[in-house]
Amino acid sequence: MPDLLLELFSEEIPARMQANAADTLRKLVTDALVNRGLLYEGAKAFVTPRRLALAVHGLPGKQADQKEEKKGPRVGAPEAALAGFLKSAGLSSIDQAKVQTDPKKGDFYVAVVEKKGRPTPEVIAEIIPEIIRSFPWPKSMRWGTGTLRWVRPLHSIVCTFGAEGDEPEVVSFEVEGITSSNVTYGHRFMASEPFTVKRLDDWMAKLEAAKVVADRDRRKDIILNDAKDLALAAGLELVEDEGLLEEVCGLVEWPVVLMGSFEERFLDIPDEVIRATIRANQKCFVLKDPKTGRLANRFVLISNLVATDGGEAIVAGNGRVIRARLSDAKFFWDTDLANGLESRMGKFEHITFHEKLGSQKARIDRIARLAKEIAPQVGADPALAEEAALIAKADLLTEVVGEFPELQGLMGRYYAQAEHMAPEVAVACEEHYKPQGPGDRVPTAPVSIAVALADKIDTLVGFWAIDEKPTGSKDPYALRRAALGVIRIILENGLRLRLLDLMKAAWMQLPEKVRETSLRENFDVNAVSVEIGAAPSLATLLIQREQLGNSQEAKELDELLYIPCAVQQSTDLLSFFADRLKVYLRENGARFDLVDAVFALPGQDDLFELVLRMKALARFLESEDGKTLLAGYRRAVNILRIEEKKDGKTYKGPTEAALLKEEAEEKLAAAMDDVKERMATALAGEDFEAAMTALADLRAPVDAFFEAVTVNAEDPALRENRLKLLDEIRTATRAIADFDRIEG
Repeated sequence: MPDLLLELFSEEIPARMQANAADTLRKLVTDALVNRGLLYEGAKAFVTPRRLALAVHGLPGKQADQKEEKKGPRVGAPEAALAGFLKSAGLSSIDQAKVQTDPKKGDFYVAVVEKKGRPTPEVIAEIIPEIIRSFPWPKSMRWGTGTLRWVRPLHSIVCTFGAEGDEPEVVSFEVEGITSSNVTYGHRFMASEPFTVKRLDDWMAKLEAAKVVADRDRRKDIILNDAKDLALAAGLELVEDEGLLEEVCGLVEWPVVLMGSFEERFLDIPDEVIRATIRANQKCFVLKDPKTGRLANRFVLISNLVATDGGEAIVAGNGRVIRARLSDAKFFWDTDLANGLESRMGKFEHITFHEKLGSQKARIDRIARLAKEIAPQVGADPALAEEAALIAKADLLTEVVGEFPELQGLMGRYYAQAEHMAPEVAVACEEHYKPQGPGDRVPTAPVSIAVALADKIDTLVGFWAIDEKPTGSKDPYALRRAALGVIRIILENGLRLRLLDLMKAAWMQLPEKVRETSLRENFDVNAVSVEIGAAPSLATLLIQREQLGNSQEAKELDELLYIPCAVQQSTDLLSFFADRLKVYLRENGARFDLVDAVFALPGQDDLFELVLRMKALARFLESEDGKTLLAGYRRAVNILRIEEKKDGKTYKGPTEAALLKEEAEEKLAAAMDDVKERMATALAGEDFEAAMTALADLRAPVDAFFEAVTVNAEDPALRENRLKLLDEIRTATRAIADFDRIEG
């Protein structure tokens, strides 16, 4: 079957756009072919800095013929209706139509319209210009006097179609004065003469001869393998960088790997700074000495041509630029060391974190107080946690981080080490930002954990308080990532923390204006009047609070005024954590409905306990006892709901022993007493498996109860007692989770 070859030859396509452009071209062309009835066997896109190409294999030579029946008017319809039907069906006489009979509608005319399939090249010539004109480049340009927009000036189009063994035909069309042909061009410098191509294999072979490697993956393999070989020959190891490999692959059509060097004096700079400098400025790889584990004073560059001098001039030119940039980096590093971290902290007072949440200095102080409070709960020294929190952001104002923002945190660790701060403080400077994504590790050192949690919780509570919550896909302050970070730190370190208490503590540290605004929106004068025996206005209370200064009475009034707001907003934020936790656990194979069921219980803000409870519940529900008890629970709750709605009241246990008449209800009541006692003991010790085992013992008596007992007895007292017994089943299960939320 015939194949299609399409090549769009232009000036250099930016490396960052190439991979997406290739995928987009393949999808647009193949979708257009399929939509026109032209199915294919396979398609592959290619991209180099100067060309975007597509090969589609196994296309038919023409579209299939189509036959369509077009229903017309009834026999005997007016002449005007018949004339319109003939025109739309392309018939010259009504005799060319068939007559069909419908039992309800009678006889009517039907025209059989046959549509001949068009040759595939004709269809291709129709769709390709349309795709070129509307191609969705992230950025595009016009040139000359034309109106076509392309990423860079488009020079030529190759479009051939034909079967293997045959001479393919050129699919002829024109786009803004560029006529399709079978002529293309090789490497800009090493093979600039035009040449003709036929199909994919011929195109790739001739491009290779013209110093162009068309396959992107093959160019990447050449770069990576040659760089490793060159490093090995020098007794070094290549520091692999997938992102840089993707980029340099898009900068060359004929990759040539070369090695250069720089002065050893620059190795006094941290390895990450050297790597960032060389990567950012010259798109070069760095090499590591396997004996020391540190970087070597060598670099690997990727040239786009085979130079007559073996690449000496290219290496020398890159070396000059790298040495100049490393000189700058060394100056930045030395300047930062000379000035120290603490000398920069005062500048944070003049940097706004957020107009409503105050300066960076105010935020750092909040984080330090919260980290000190968290520290004992995670096994950290409170003084070290406070010190680390106060200094952790200082590297944001250093010269190196100003030049390379991606090194924030890491440079803080280097500077703290250089100033001989406690090792825990230095590590926390780097790790308090973590985890920054799903693939990033979480901090494990106690001081790092305390500062990381304080940083993220302050962010979440602050933006929640000023109503800057994520909406839909918008999350400008990365609050979802912050919440997921808190969840991962807690779960992966097995921490036992009460999130509500931490969020309330963070809320109480927010700027006074933020808390007052929230108070004005949520002030409950009735609740306050109960406490102080009066119903004063909020304005009066705030004036009174200001007059009390820092006295004990002021603190008591703060508790009265602000704690209810803190609880309300923290509870709302906790539901956001529940949503993030469901996403996290679902990605790790857990059932989201079980997270819902456990989180629905009041006071569930210990995430580690919640997950332990959820896992035990999942194992229980997979057992036969669990499935049967769940069915019995639903039967009990359904009866309760119906009767409570009908009676307009809620039935609450316990039952009255004197009203237990049937043996089955006596056994169920006795089992309930035993199970409640065992569950209470198990839950107090957080032995969730034992709690589930106790709950499983209800299976048989519950089944027997529904088998032998009529709940809606004629005697009202007996009926009420049995409904209370059903409530005891409901209450017992809710000590574990809200079974109403469990699906299946």
